[in-house]
Amino acid sequence: MEKIFSTLLFLGTCFLYSQQLPNVSIENISGHKINVSQIDSSKPVIMSFWATWCLPCMEELTIINEKYEDWQKENKFTMFAVSTDDARTVSKVKTVVKSKGWPYTILLDTNQILKRALNINSVPYVIIVYKGKIVYSHVGYYPGDEDELIAKVREYNGMN
Repeated sequence: MEKIFSTLLFLGTCFLYSQQLPNVSIENISGHKINVSQIDSSKPVIMSFWATWCLPCMEELTIINEKYEDWQKENKFTMFAVSTDDARTVSKVKTVVKSKGWPYTILLDTNQILKRALNINSVPYVIIVYKGKIVYSHVGYYPGDEDELIAKVREYNGMN
């Protein structure tokens, strides 16, 4: 019964589809506009949607950071951490990123334009984009989810 429940839980949190990234521009942490539909996805691109007030988000990005250097040595991929903090909390983003030492490119979806365009209802939410299409998504975070994430990156690296 536990295996059936965990399978249903997995199916409830992991979705595969081939939607394209929307033609939406948001700022990076330095204030430069980036059109997400023009991000080079010839190698896998991880986009992790998070917020400073979201403890599971912080845990996931911190765990990924611990493994990030090793992952980068063996895989070709780019990672973006997309903050969904609104105008009230976005001022905390730079402080959090600096204190955590996250090496990811940070994007600010302050008005949640990208989040809405992708129909994302909650964070943490992770997608992988490959060759212009969203090929993987996962909502929520449970320790070990990062292993599934890197396994998917490896899978798409093998397709090059």
